[in-house]
Amino acid sequence: MTLEEQKERMITGKLYNDLTEELVNARKETVRLTDRYNRTYGEEPQVREQVLKQILGSMGENVFFEPSFRCEFGFNIHIGNNFYANFDCVMLDGGGIEIGDHVLFGPRVGIYTTRHAFDAKERAAGACFARPVKIGNNVWIGAGVHIDCGVAIGDNSIIGAGSVITRNIPANVVAAGVPCRVIRQISGEEKTDYFDILRTEYRDTKSDID
Repeated sequence: MTLEEQKERMITGKLYNDLTEELVNARKETVRLTDRYNRTYGEEPQVREQVLKQILGSMGENVFFEPSFRCEFGFNIHIGNNFYANFDCVMLDGGGIEIGDHVLFGPRVGIYTTRHAFDAKERAAGACFARPVKIGNNVWIGAGVHIDCGVAIGDNSIIGAGSVITRNIPANVVAAGVPCRVIRQISGEEKTDYFDILRTEYRDTKSDID
């Protein structure tokens, strides 16, 4: 079975053999590329982006990972504009990871789209299956959050530090815990005078703040 055929099995949720030579070699190549990307820290953005584009399936503008960034394959990761991940981000992307615009990750956020088979003999023989993870726009995920396979997080939501997300999280909420659950809605009262501060104290007239 070719690598392309195995990619198709992973992304469509079918059982696949995680121990094939093609997948093992693909992971090795991704480790080499992420090593290279992590070593470019501090260099010009275009230098880092050139390497990152070799890793990810697709990416928008202003995508930035602090060191060290690790992923399993990379080709199943799709990120929008203005993404920031703090230190030690891990993305196991066999099932596909889709991230919207203006998303923030705290340090040590992990996304795990793949599971080993539950049967012990199948697991030892390399049996795996994967489910996609989708994160909407304007989401903030706190430090040390673990995101399980098959999960979707809605636009504008905030995930508290240390949470383990095993079920979908709707839009416009604060959620936290193990397992992660909705704590409350985000309301208009959350808004502060920050934009006024940018105008008056920082003299910021360039930002799109309205």
